[in-house]
Amino acid sequence: MLRRHSRPPAVAPDSILADTPTAPSDSSTATGEGRIPAFLPPSSVDWLVAVVVALFAVAEELSERGMAPQREHAAWWAVAGLVAAAGVLYRRRAPFAVLVGYSAANVAVFAVSAAPAGAWQFYTQLVLLFTLLSEVPIRSPKVAVGAVATGAYVVAMLINSTGSPGPGDFAVALVMTAIAAGAGLAVRRHRVLAVQAAERGELLAREAVAEERARLARELHDIVAHSVSVMTMQTGAVRLMLAPGQDRERETLTTVEETGRAALIELRRMVGLLRTADDDRLSPRAGLGRLDDLLDQVRAAGLDVTLDVRGEPAPLAAGLDLSAYRIVQEALTNALKHAGPTRAAVTIDHRPGELRLSVANEAPAHRPLGAPGAPGGGHGLIGMRERAALFDGTLTAAPLPSGGFEVRAVLPL
Repeated sequence: MLRRHSRPPAVAPDSILADTPTAPSDSSTATGEGRIPAFLPPSSVDWLVAVVVALFAVAEELSERGMAPQREHAAWWAVAGLVAAAGVLYRRRAPFAVLVGYSAANVAVFAVSAAPAGAWQFYTQLVLLFTLLSEVPIRSPKVAVGAVATGAYVVAMLINSTGSPGPGDFAVALVMTAIAAGAGLAVRRHRVLAVQAAERGELLAREAVAEERARLARELHDIVAHSVSVMTMQTGAVRLMLAPGQDRERETLTTVEETGRAALIELRRMVGLLRTADDDRLSPRAGLGRLDDLLDQVRAAGLDVTLDVRGEPAPLAAGLDLSAYRIVQEALTNALKHAGPTRAAVTIDHRPGELRLSVANEAPAHRPLGAPGAPGGGHGLIGMRERAALFDGTLTAAPLPSGGFEVRAVLPL
C-alpha cells in the first residue's frame, strides 16, 4: 500500500474544490466540455495547486521518514514529482490527456519497478480525476476512459505496495477515489445549473424587453392612428370649403385624404396584430394629466403618495406624455410591490428642454419575513428604461441611504 504519513496531505479536498473555473457564459458549457482555452495562462488557483503538489512530492521523496521505507533514487522521484506538478498546472487545459498520460506513466513505472507508490502520486491522481469529471460531460467517452485509467492506477498501486494489501487498504483507496469522483461530478453539476440559470435569466430579460417594446408599439401606433385620422378629417373639411373653380387644389386634397385613409387602414391592421387580450385594460390616451386618477388608485391600495409639480408645464408630444405616465405608474407599482404600505413622493419637474421625473418611496417600518426587497433588476425597470431610451432619455434606479428606493428619469423635450 502507499506510504503513510503522520499528517494528512497538503492537498485537502477544500483546496481541490476551490480549483473550479468560473462558469463560462457560453451555453455550450452545459453540454460540451468546459475546458479552458490553451492560450490562456494558468490561474492563481492552478499555480497554488501545482506548487502544493510539487512541495508535497519533494518533501516526501527527499525527507527521511521512519514510518515509510525510503525509495531508491529519491532525487529522480523528486524530479518526477516536479514533472507531475507541471501537468497539474495545465490540467484544466487538457484534463483527459493529463490524466491518461499520468496514469499510463505510473502504471508503466509500477510494472518495471518494485518501489511502492508515494502518497503524492495517489493524491495527484485524485486531483486529476476530480478535474476530469468537473470539466468533461459525464456521457463523454473520455470519462469512461479516465475512470478505467484511474482504476488501473489504483490496482497497480495496491499490487506494488509494501506487504500484502488487506481489505482495509482496498476500502481506503476505493473511498478516496469515490470522494474525488463525486466531488468532480458535483462541481460540474453546479456549474451546469449556474449556466442554465443565467441563460434563463437572460431569456426572461429578453422576453421582458420584447414585451415592453410591443406594448410601446401598440400605444404609439394608437397615437399615430389618431393623429392620421385627425389629419384626414381636417383635409376633407378643407376640401369641402374650396371654391368651385379650385379644381387643382381639390384634386390634391382628395389625393391627400385618400392616402390618409389608406394609411389609417394599414395602421389599424398593424395595431390589431400587436394587440393582446390584456390591452383592454390599458388606456392609450393616458398622460401626466391623469396622474391624479393614478395616485387615487395607488392610495386606495395602501401607498401614501404625494405629488409635487414644479416649473411651468409645457405641451408634450402624445408619445412622450404617455411614456412619462407609464414610468410613474410602473415606479409606483414597484414601490407598492416591494415596500408595501409606506410613503412615496412623485415629483414632476418641467425644465427648459427636458422633463424630469422622480418617484421615491420610504422603507417600510416592518418588512414581513420573506418579502421582496428593493427592485434591483426586475422587468418593471427594464420596461421603464425602454420607455426612457425611446425618447433619448435616461433612467436611474437606486436604493436610498434611508432604506427606500428612488427612480429618476430625464426625458428630453
